Amino acid sequence: MFWLQFLTLLLCIFIGARLGGVGLGVMGGVGMAILVFVFHLQPTAPPIDVMLMILAVITAAGALQAAGGMDYLVHLAEKALRKNPKRITFFAPIVTYLFTLCAGTGHVAYSVLPVIAEVSRESGVRPERPMSIAVIASQQAITASPISAATVALLAMLADYKITLLDILKVSIPSTFIACMLAAFVASKMGKELNEDPEYLKRLKEGMIPKLEEKKEFVGVKGAKLSVILFLVGTFLVVLLGSFEALRPGWIVDGKLARLSMPNTIEMVMLTIAALIIIFCKPNVESIVSGNVFKAGATAVVAIFGIAWMGDTFFNGNLNMIQGSIQHLVTSAPWLFAIALFILSILLYSQAATVRALMPLGLSLGIPPALLIAMFPAVNGYFFIPNYGTIVAAINFDRTGTTGIGKYVLNHSFMIPGLIATFTSIGIGMLLISIMF
Repeated sequence: MFWLQFLTLLLCIFIGARLGGVGLGVMGGVGMAILVFVFHLQPTAPPIDVMLMILAVITAAGALQAAGGMDYLVHLAEKALRKNPKRITFFAPIVTYLFTLCAGTGHVAYSVLPVIAEVSRESGVRPERPMSIAVIASQQAITASPISAATVALLAMLADYKITLLDILKVSIPSTFIACMLAAFVASKMGKELNEDPEYLKRLKEGMIPKLEEKKEFVGVKGAKLSVILFLVGTFLVVLLGSFEALRPGWIVDGKLARLSMPNTIEMVMLTIAALIIIFCKPNVESIVSGNVFKAGATAVVAIFGIAWMGDTFFNGNLNMIQGSIQHLVTSAPWLFAIALFILSILLYSQAATVRALMPLGLSLGIPPALLIAMFPAVNGYFFIPNYGTIVAAINFDRTGTTGIGKYVLNHSFMIPGLIATFTSIGIGMLLISIMF
């Protein structure tokens, strides 16, 4: 029965991944129905806290986008990149990393990619180099952002183990950032120089590469700067309240002091920030939910609802068998669990869904929470198959043809920087937890 249930789980994940968008979540619902009604597994509680946290964060991020805050950030990024055109392979990932770190979503990279492509071509740098690592850095920063869906999901699970948000960030931020810079160094050596690249020279000769357009002057929307300040204040408050439990109000429950939970804290702070942006920056309220940031977040909520609920139910129903079979193997060679996280993230295309689906198993197998924090960047595997949105966008924005997918599909521009960044960050994370925990 175990293998039939496992096959059902995998089949629903594969079909959901093929459907794309909310398809992953609804196929998780199909899997749940089969596990409960056919195999009679007892359903676990759906991940309501995680879903509500993500909704609160994307509402604030959507308000920021609607108020023109995202455009203002892109303008600042462009100024920074144009001041350092020759070092763009290092500055581009720093920009996309910081964008994602602050916004909690990698989709903000869409706005910066055309700028990176243009500046690199202007300066004679092979666009593949900064474009590839910029996309990877935007993915890595998801596991370093205090308000990303993946981080809040991990925090919600580790809260019972006395792990604070600061405990996660003090490992994930340095490990992912250093790994991205190492990957950027490797990316800076990738491929031939632009003026020697045969594909670029061919396109240039055939007139396929458009001339560089004269840059229009940026005109900011009223309230854009204020929306950025408010959003950053919200992010800072989340980090502060998540790091110092004593700052959160508490009540005596059954004779013990119970502090306000971190999920509820994040929900209150981010909804308040969204309200302040709407009141003081006066964006079009309808455009908040129609922007790509809110849509991407809502898709993640549906994915987590179905897939994580199905995964929880399957693992909980078969926990004794799984523990008996692989507990010793995983605890003696924990890197195997990191590989499992990496593989599942390739299938799910979502760090948050991967965290919510597999991290509870890691805890039940006895893997220390600190080790799971070090392995956290392993959920950044969706660059492996080159069909994720930011990857496709980067390929299309590079008109020189240097960024692309190879003959064998997996030999694409993002593979080497992605593998280096992901597994180096895990290694650095393990070194850091040996010092900090």
